[in-house]
Amino acid sequence: MIKKYIQRFYLLFIIILLYAPIITLMALSFNSSKSRARWGGFTAKWYVRLFQDDQIMTALYTTLEIALLSALIATVLGTAGAIGIHALRRKYRTFMMGVTNIPMLNADIVTGISLMLLFIAFRFSLGFSTILIAHITFNLPYVILSVMPRLKQTNISTYEAALDLGASPLYAFFKVVFPDILPGVSSGFLLAFTMSLDDFVITHFTKGPGVDTLSTKIYSEVRKGIRPEIYALSTIMFLSVLLLLILVNIAPDEKEDRKRILSAATVKRHKISRFLLRKVVPAAMVVIITIGGIFYSTKADRLGGANQVIVYNWGEYLDPAAIELFEEETGIDVVYEEYETNEIMYPKIQSGAIAYDVVCPSDYMIERMIENDLLAEINFDNVPNIKNIGDVYMEQSRQFDPNNKYSVPYLWGTVGILYNKTMVDEPIDSWSVLWDEKYKDSILMQDSVRDAFGVALKYLGYSLNSTDLDELTAAQKLLIEQKPLVQAYVVDQVRDKMIGNEAAIGVIYSGEAIYTQLENPDLEYVIPKEGSNIWIDSLVIPKNAKHKENAEAFINFVCRPEIAKMNFDFITYSIPNEGGRALIEEPELRNSKIAFPDAKELERCETFKFLGDENDAVYNKLWREVKSR
Repeated sequence: MIKKYIQRFYLLFIIILLYAPIITLMALSFNSSKSRARWGGFTAKWYVRLFQDDQIMTALYTTLEIALLSALIATVLGTAGAIGIHALRRKYRTFMMGVTNIPMLNADIVTGISLMLLFIAFRFSLGFSTILIAHITFNLPYVILSVMPRLKQTNISTYEAALDLGASPLYAFFKVVFPDILPGVSSGFLLAFTMSLDDFVITHFTKGPGVDTLSTKIYSEVRKGIRPEIYALSTIMFLSVLLLLILVNIAPDEKEDRKRILSAATVKRHKISRFLLRKVVPAAMVVIITIGGIFYSTKADRLGGANQVIVYNWGEYLDPAAIELFEEETGIDVVYEEYETNEIMYPKIQSGAIAYDVVCPSDYMIERMIENDLLAEINFDNVPNIKNIGDVYMEQSRQFDPNNKYSVPYLWGTVGILYNKTMVDEPIDSWSVLWDEKYKDSILMQDSVRDAFGVALKYLGYSLNSTDLDELTAAQKLLIEQKPLVQAYVVDQVRDKMIGNEAAIGVIYSGEAIYTQLENPDLEYVIPKEGSNIWIDSLVIPKNAKHKENAEAFINFVCRPEIAKMNFDFITYSIPNEGGRALIEEPELRNSKIAFPDAKELERCETFKFLGDENDAVYNKLWREVKSR
């Protein structure tokens, strides 16, 4: 009896482990709040918005298209390759199998970087075709591995007998050999399709502008958090697979019907059921997917035109409606691609493999790009709306763009402390609270080397751009002392954790703080008295841009007051556009001390500067030591 209960408990435990995340995801797809930490009521609006979101739907169909094409091509080539290897002498066959297996044992990041460098060396333009070639390449070994065991089981004598009877080699192969190896070919195709569908790393390194798969699309949105539309899409995909499995399993089995004595009417009914459930319904699903793919692919097929602008921006950092409006007004097609960190963006610009027209780096990265001669000077005659950018922000930009020749401020903000007024004993005004033991396991720190060291350095009274080894060592010691008090090192998760009252204190960007306050009125944001980081993300034009005038037209458009206001409504990050700020209707937002702090508060703040590769290496080394303790 006890053994039976243990078995049932174990089975239940495994089912919970497998399906609890999926059930959670499905529940979130019906949550009217964008936050994962707060239930805002039941809604189906995310499903409606999903099908209205061209970027997500295009990414979905691109994923399916690449997976299907790469799996088909890899299956044909892999099967032919397996037959060729099987025909070799044993020692050569063993050698070739070893060579074939190496890519499967290789790290994906090595394969991805190698393929990217190969494409760059041969002057391939990164895009759909390079992703497809890359997927075919890493799928081939899996197909060969699946087909080879079936070839070993085939009887060569049967094939030779067919030839002796006058059959052509091709006819004999398809009539004698292929039926025997078909299970291996099928499993190879399914394995290749699954591997391609699931890939991120290799796709990330071989994709070009305007081409996203679901994995790269989701990853690019990490900074702002995963959108509920993705939960809706995941729910639909899961339910579609579940429906197919149910249909296949509930359809009457033909072999079982043969074993039983059934009336003619019952046999006919079972035949119809099998036809409907196993053929008609799956075929209808394929037709719907195909039609959807054609529809969204025609809307996304913009690469290669002369009248376009290729924009490379942070994830969810521009209102899609603004892009549509720009295209309508100018007739210029916008190819929009997203990234998640400055450090991921920079190598792509540096390599020159992709000619982006507009990029949105942060302050210190702009300084680095200027030093390395990667940016073109902007012709401000084509950007008259620069007049809407406040003088204070243009002056602040001089810290990283001394003559304001290369950049136009786009969004800005500060780094500060977000705290829950119901979970702390007193108002907070200093970084010192992050080392207060009474808040142990209730403190959230930014999982970023510069942000974390910036906090410690400012608390110690040093510059957050310090390169003095003694000062950096003192900051490291402080961060190590703090580590037992920290609940988690996070990036975008701080938003949901604070909204859900999972922590009392968190280091956060001001733009995220505005959103959290709208969701949870108990939260308060402060710039500590020791000072902090004021960051500016600006629009720049890379030196190898192919559509410079279009880029300047895009920058000028974004500097229009109504567009700046539209962006503020969309992402709640502070805008440097004075005209746009004046258009914000709600006084509490227009005059928000979080979004637009007083100049006196900003006097204590610094922008990050590029410290040089050697100093970056020192920072990273010290941070790794903090995280490894």
